[in-house]
Amino acid sequence: MAEFALCLTHDVDRPYKTYQSLYYALVERDPAHLAALRPGHNPYWQFESLMALEDDLGVRSAFYFLSEPGLRGRPFEEWLRPRSWIEHLTRYDVETPELANIVRALDAGGWEVGLHGSFDSFDDCDRLREEKEKIERALGHEVSGGRQHFLNLAPGAETWRHHRAIGLDYDSSLGSSTEYGFQHGYDPFRPFDDEFVVFPLTAMETALVEEGDFETAWDACEELLAEAAANDAVMTVLWHPRLVSEEFPGYRELYRRLIERALELGAWVGPPRDLYERLDDPEIDAIEV
Repeated sequence: MAEFALCLTHDVDRPYKTYQSLYYALVERDPAHLAALRPGHNPYWQFESLMALEDDLGVRSAFYFLSEPGLRGRPFEEWLRPRSWIEHLTRYDVETPELANIVRALDAGGWEVGLHGSFDSFDDCDRLREEKEKIERALGHEVSGGRQHFLNLAPGAETWRHHRAIGLDYDSSLGSSTEYGFQHGYDPFRPFDDEFVVFPLTAMETALVEEGDFETAWDACEELLAEAAANDAVMTVLWHPRLVSEEFPGYRELYRRLIERALELGAWVGPPRDLYERLDDPEIDAIEV
């Protein structure tokens, strides 16, 4: 039996660097960012890189894919909202050959592929169902769980009711993008006292790293791991794939160091789906790993 569990997850928000190249080139007055516009050069495409890193350590993780709808057919007021344009400009189609191929490669290699519910889907069951089905068409089978974009959750567990209604086994949206820790307990829990499980998010990489201070971030990681080990906890972390690129030095090394230390401490390390399958009887919240 492992001392504790570390669940590894990745939200696939931006697999392509597009308009951001122009923005950063202008704001930072650095034309080097324009290199991302060259054919065949895409620093945000880090799937194979993460797969190689995790394979080297003998672990697997979950990749949650986004199906953000476009503006066509949306109410006029949405066209006037800056956030709508940000989401529109970063959207991608998981059913295109390039992405469908990587989705199936991840699945074939033992990684979990899941749903990253779009920004407004947290209170829209029909939209969530459509997005889940889109990913499943690309994947070739059903998905088990995922996380909402921007950690959006409707009051009163309504989002989780939608997740359960569309056939998801778990969600990992409960957490913060600015704070880290076990604010929601040390174990996954069952909000409806049935088989649906919530894996609270313990830490997002951007919450750990403040103003590029990776030494302090590492100290925080060690403290979290020690706390997890002392409490037989389930610790869930989120690392966005684009942040392991060379454009964001330090995040890749911190991620690898986190996994290595967890393994040294005797942790079970893997994706939430695999841990979900090890859960005890639905009436018991404790976990055997």
